[in-house]
Amino acid sequence: MKLGASGIEFVSELEALRLYGGQGAVRLLKADPMNGAMMLESVRPGSALSNVRSDEEATSIAASVMRTLWRPVPEQHPFAAMSEFDGGVEWLRTCLANQCSPIPTTLVGRAEGLLRELASGQAEPVLLHGDLHHDNILSAERGRWLAVDPKGVVGDPTYDVGPFLYNRLFETDSPVSRLKRRVDQMSEEFGFERDRIVGAAIPRAVLAAWPAGSSGEPWRDALRCAELLAGLTT
Repeated sequence: MKLGASGIEFVSELEALRLYGGQGAVRLLKADPMNGAMMLESVRPGSALSNVRSDEEATSIAASVMRTLWRPVPEQHPFAAMSEFDGGVEWLRTCLANQCSPIPTTLVGRAEGLLRELASGQAEPVLLHGDLHHDNILSAERGRWLAVDPKGVVGDPTYDVGPFLYNRLFETDSPVSRLKRRVDQMSEEFGFERDRIVGAAIPRAVLAAWPAGSSGEPWRDALRCAELLAGLTT
């Protein structure tokens, strides 16, 4: 049983799970939207992908789960557009105009431009998980690995790669090498250009570090990842 506020985030997760239908994600058994409750299948053994020692193997598993989850969305749906998720383009523009963000202005400006470019691209939009990282992928007897806690976002598939890139990136003495290898491996797994993955991950990391309505300190891991990604294209 999972309980939460019956708002737009709950509805988005619920509808994403319904569309997945247990393919690549935990199966939705019952739902009570009025009370913000849903019953999900028990995922066993339920070990998180973060427990896989080989980062190369974990990256390959994550890519496989992503491929299974990406699918067309119905004409009517409750999901946020990629360009609006976590504040999206509008929030980045606000940060630039008001200088309200602790993120370096040059990085915010670059993220805003890249997100606008990605949103206006030719890629067919698909349903994205929205927060697919090591701790949201669990081992399962059914399907081997299943995603949990989808946000439900619609957009270019490369936008789903970001959370995996910046998650657990700094649990190594060589984060730059790890990041480069993850990008290269994802490029090979999906057949996407390397620069396309990097260009999608920069705004995703910036918005993860400082999403709409933030105050205080940014999430340092996501910010550091965004800075490293920006360095990969210079």
